[in-house]
Amino acid sequence: MTTLRRRADFLRAARARRQAMPGLILQARRRARDEKAPGKAPGMRVGFTCSRKLGNAVTRNRARRRLRAVAREVLPRFGRPGWDYVLVGRRTATVTRPFGALLEDLERALKRIHRDA
Repeated sequence: MTTLRRRADFLRAARARRQAMPGLILQARRRARDEKAPGKAPGMRVGFTCSRKLGNAVTRNRARRRLRAVAREVLPRFGRPGWDYVLVGRRTATVTRPFGALLEDLERALKRIHRDA
């Protein structure tokens, strides 16, 4: 699992499928066969974003850390190779929601996104 770094990758994911949950928003897209992660095998890629609407820098960093921890737990089990995932923090919920509930939110979001794929 590699991390998305380029803005273009985030924008492509934002135009694809999305699933809003109480604690986060999941954006996901299947990469084209000819598109490769730079220097990496065509596995799963993940990105994280928290806007200024979420709060100050301390709050945004806490939300991003929680999203990274949730992704480490859930994506190896429910994510699919060849897909890009972007986890977006929600205003108050990402920081205040219990960690177990965030785990369930991501699991349900992944199942819903992949149900139609």
